[in-house]
Amino acid sequence: MTARIFFKILAGLLLVLLGAMAGVDVLASRVAESTYVGSLQRELAEKAGVMCVAAASAHRQDLLGPMARETNGRVTLIDAGGRVLVDTEANPGRMENHRTRPEMKQALAGFTGSNVRRSATTGQEYLYVAVPCGDGGALRLAVPLEEVHAQVEALRVKMLGATALAFLPAILIAALLARRISQRLGAIIAFAGELAKGNFRARLAVPAKGELGVLGAQLREAGDHLQRAVEQLEREHSELEKLERVRRDFVINVSHELRTPLASIQGYTETLMDGALDDERNRMRFLAVIKQNAERLASLTSDLLTLSRIEMQRREFQFHTNSVEEILQEAVDTVHPVAARKSVVLRTRIHPDAVAVHCDAEAIHQVLINLLDNAIKYTPDGGEIEVGAYPLSGEGTPRTEFYVRDSGVGIPAEDLSRLFERFYRVDKARSRELGGTGLGLAIVKHLVKAHGGDVRVESEVNKGSTFFFTLSSTVYDSVTAV
Repeated sequence: MTARIFFKILAGLLLVLLGAMAGVDVLASRVAESTYVGSLQRELAEKAGVMCVAAASAHRQDLLGPMARETNGRVTLIDAGGRVLVDTEANPGRMENHRTRPEMKQALAGFTGSNVRRSATTGQEYLYVAVPCGDGGALRLAVPLEEVHAQVEALRVKMLGATALAFLPAILIAALLARRISQRLGAIIAFAGELAKGNFRARLAVPAKGELGVLGAQLREAGDHLQRAVEQLEREHSELEKLERVRRDFVINVSHELRTPLASIQGYTETLMDGALDDERNRMRFLAVIKQNAERLASLTSDLLTLSRIEMQRREFQFHTNSVEEILQEAVDTVHPVAARKSVVLRTRIHPDAVAVHCDAEAIHQVLINLLDNAIKYTPDGGEIEVGAYPLSGEGTPRTEFYVRDSGVGIPAEDLSRLFERFYRVDKARSRELGGTGLGLAIVKHLVKAHGGDVRVESEVNKGSTFFFTLSSTVYDSVTAV
């Protein structure tokens, strides 16, 4: 590619140089011929004048022949009427009247005349120069132009040789320039080819100088834009695939979660309708099972609606400055009856510097209730649960970290990364047995994220679990945010 471009550019530059040489040749040849002929005209005019004076003073026209031979020319003498008196190369008696010859007309009028034409007598091309001579006559000296053409051709050859020598550096410079341009063009074409193949990570090492540099820079910028666009499309495609997987899993999970209670309700209802309604011993038990599954459906529906509103940003949050102690105490008071039934001890520990947080009290109450409810479910009877808060050190906005620590069964390490996914359960059978919907921790994550906080978990099997989440500690005036 580069070699082909190099030869094309070099051929173009050589054609330009050859055209310049041809122009120099034509112009120089014309100037040289014009200059030489003009000089010869002046010389012949002087010689013709000398001949005329010599012939007239000696009254010897026979001297014109030897003088013509000395000048390698042809001499013609005419009278005032144009009749040829003397001609050194032809018989005057047989020659036509010369009064109408252009150079003779000028000489008979008293001026020096000249003309270039082919002689009708000898058939050769001559330079004619005529001067006034004698009593109204004229003397003409003619020189063949073969010598003039030979001199001009010799001069032309010398000038062409000198021009060619002068153009040698130009040819070398043209070759270097063609090589440089071809290399840069080749690099740009190769880079454009990589872009056309979709390799937007390719780079172009062309200096940003001149028009080719600007073109290279624009191609690099176009490649960068295309690369960013492709990466963005790949990210969006990955996100869409992820969302599709989440949607598919969500539909499957919801269908699965709804199927069990609905099947239970349908089965026990049909049993009652088939005669069990009159069975005093099993009637209330069947109705209790139906009620329990209906409550589970209601809880699942409520959690789905809550999660949907949060994800679609349709839940309104009322952000205020709230006391950390009050938030924790209200949550503990809410779940105390449930914990008491399992003899689970609830403890509260608040750092003295953890005074207030900026949050929606109702949303954070729900976060704490979900975490405490999980902790109570998976803590054995007689266990302990500690809930607390402490300030986080570091630059930026002051933050407070809340935690709920239990002494339950713990969570395997391989399950920790997926714990906050919707419907994800470590022990599915036990979770359904305890009445969980599988959405509590997902709701916790989304509510905390809506407050600009983070949520995490630490756990070891048989050593309990600790759930953490952070909130802003900065004290604000009461505002409303969506």
